[in-house]
Amino acid sequence: MKYFLSLCTTGVIMGVIYALMALGLTLIFSILRVINFAHGEFYMLGGYASYFILSTFTGLHPLLAVPLAGLIAALIGLAFEIAFLRPMHQGRIERPDEYAILITFGLSFFLMNLALAVFGPYPHRPPSFFQGAVRLGFVNVSADRLTASILSLALLTLLLLIINKTWIGIALQAVSQNKDAAAVVGINPLRMNTLAFGLGVGLAATAGALLAPSFLIVPDVGAVPSIRSYVIIVLGGMGSIQGSILGGLLIGLVESLGAGYFPDPSRALNYKTAFGLVIFALVLLFRPRGFFGRKEV
Repeated sequence: MKYFLSLCTTGVIMGVIYALMALGLTLIFSILRVINFAHGEFYMLGGYASYFILSTFTGLHPLLAVPLAGLIAALIGLAFEIAFLRPMHQGRIERPDEYAILITFGLSFFLMNLALAVFGPYPHRPPSFFQGAVRLGFVNVSADRLTASILSLALLTLLLLIINKTWIGIALQAVSQNKDAAAVVGINPLRMNTLAFGLGVGLAATAGALLAPSFLIVPDVGAVPSIRSYVIIVLGGMGSIQGSILGGLLIGLVESLGAGYFPDPSRALNYKTAFGLVIFALVLLFRPRGFFGRKEV
C-alpha cells in the first residue's frame, strides 16, 4: 500500500507539471486554431534560458531564473506570432493550414539547431532549487520536483483565475468561440492571438525551467514533453483547459504506476511514455472527442 501511494504521489507531482505545459498548447490551439509544433522547443528553451541566466548571474537564486526564462520565451513567441502567424489571420496567406504547419516546424528546427550551436550537444543542468528530499508522510519526494509541482499548481490556479475572472480572460474566451462576434463588441482578435501565443509558449518554457534541475538539458529534450502535450490535449478535448489539467494528472499517474509495476524494473523507464499512449488509444476508441471535447458541425 505504501508503495502504491508513493507512486501515486510521484504521478500527481509530475502530472501537475505536464498539465502546465499542455495548458500552453491548449491555449494556443483554442485561440489561434494552430497546432504549435515548436512547443517542445520552447520547453527546451526555458531550460537553457534558466541555465544561461544562472551561469551569468552566479549569485541569483535558481527560483528567480524560472519567471525570467518564461518571460524570454514569451517575448520570442510574441515576436514570432506578429511576424509569421499574424499574416495568416489577416488573410494574406493562401493556404493557412499548411502554412501554420510548415512555419511552426521551421521554428522547431531553428530553435533546436540554435541551441546545438550555442550550447553544444553536451547535457547541461542548472543548480537545484533546494537540496535533498522532503518527506510527505512516509513518502520521500525530491525537493526540486516538489517545488516545481507547487509552482506549477500556483501558475495553473492563477491562469484559471485570469481566464475566468478578468476582462482579458473573457476576451480570450470570446475569441476562441467566435472571432467575428468578438470583433463586433470591440475585442481585437489579432491582439488576443498574439497574447495567447506568447502566454502559451511562456508556460512551456516555465515548465522546462522548473524541470531543468531534475533532468538534463540537451537540444532535443523537448521531443518527449511535446508528445506528452499533444496526447494530453487530445485526451482532455481539443481546446479544453479543464481537460488539459485532468489529462496531465492522468498521464502522470499512468506513467508512474505503469513504470512502478512493470515486471522488469530495468526496462520500466524505457516504456514509460508507452503507458500513456495506451490510455490515449483507449480514450480515442471509446470517446474520440476526449473528456471535455465538444461536437463541431
